[in-house]
Amino acid sequence: MKERIKQKAREIRDELIAIRRHLHQNPELSFKEYETSKFVQDQLIKLNIPFEVKADTGIVALINGKNDERVIALRADMDALPIQEENDCDYSSMNKGVMHACGHDVHTTSLLGVAMILKNIQSELNGTVKLIFQPGEEQIPGGATLMIKAGALDNPKPSAILGQHVYPELEAGKVGFRPGKYMASADEIYLKVIGKGGHAALPERNIDPVLIASHIIIALQQIASRRAHPGTPTVLSFGKVIANGATNVIPNEVNIAGTFRTFDEQWRREAHKLIDKIASQTAEAMGGRCEVDIRVGYPFVLNDPELTERSKQQAIEFLGENQVIDLDMRMTGEDFSFYTQLMPGCFYRLGTKNGPDGALKGLHTPTFNVDEKCLETGSGLMAWMAYKELEG
Repeated sequence: MKERIKQKAREIRDELIAIRRHLHQNPELSFKEYETSKFVQDQLIKLNIPFEVKADTGIVALINGKNDERVIALRADMDALPIQEENDCDYSSMNKGVMHACGHDVHTTSLLGVAMILKNIQSELNGTVKLIFQPGEEQIPGGATLMIKAGALDNPKPSAILGQHVYPELEAGKVGFRPGKYMASADEIYLKVIGKGGHAALPERNIDPVLIASHIIIALQQIASRRAHPGTPTVLSFGKVIANGATNVIPNEVNIAGTFRTFDEQWRREAHKLIDKIASQTAEAMGGRCEVDIRVGYPFVLNDPELTERSKQQAIEFLGENQVIDLDMRMTGEDFSFYTQLMPGCFYRLGTKNGPDGALKGLHTPTFNVDEKCLETGSGLMAWMAYKELEG
């Protein structure tokens, strides 16, 4: 069976490349994946695989084998990012300001490849494979929450779920696993610092929100450096500061946006209170005020140890031991975590690096791209792991 799956993955390689390039050329933002969803539906119709549309643009498809008591779920996300692509290739994004810079085109293509492979051996599957094509991974509240609410995990209910994500630091053809805590929780932090604007040459008449904002940003860094337990990875970063003043104008307010990430739920809640307290009291001490808006995002990804170890061994069996690595924890976030709160899950990495500079073309950048031979690995391995999980 392993060789049959490998052979089928090789046979569909060119078709997968064409699908991935179509998706890359036609990216859509979170919760607006209407054409992407229709394209996926058309592919499933061609394969004669039944499906239902969930959460507006999401899709749940079923491949029923010879045993209806075993069910495994496989998940791919479909949305793109608000980035203007800078790659000069014949399949660059045609949608201005939108790009598949996080590899979701690869994820969707790979899951379609899995569908092609498993449909070919459907009568020999010892159970049901549930294919979940999910919208909106890049945007809170996360498409996973909407899919779950829409019943994507019901009728039938899977016993476990697998997902994969591109990894530009790892050569194409390789994969990586990590049991236990793998990816951090991710919350969005919005601060509005309010003062009193005026002429920059007359600071004594103003309450300078720019100065207050700078003190708040510096003060908040003590949360990670002095309040977090050294054994609990914690990140608080601010990537957006808007003052909208001028060289001679102090504005009335400054808006700040950032992210808080960690691996401990109790500490996460405590940190939210500290952010509010420190920001508010710092602003007040300097004569202004600060409005704090913390939007709770994704929990941390928890890979089930037993499922992840089985998946790793299945990958070694399928690809060879030198093609499988152990991963470190990452501070990036993933809404796959919502699935892992409800059932055993394994979220692993698919190598996409091509050449010595491949790692420089990182995720969420205008030049991100992949070595397309990863599609054969992504489809073949996931199909193999699903088959093995159903065998028990």
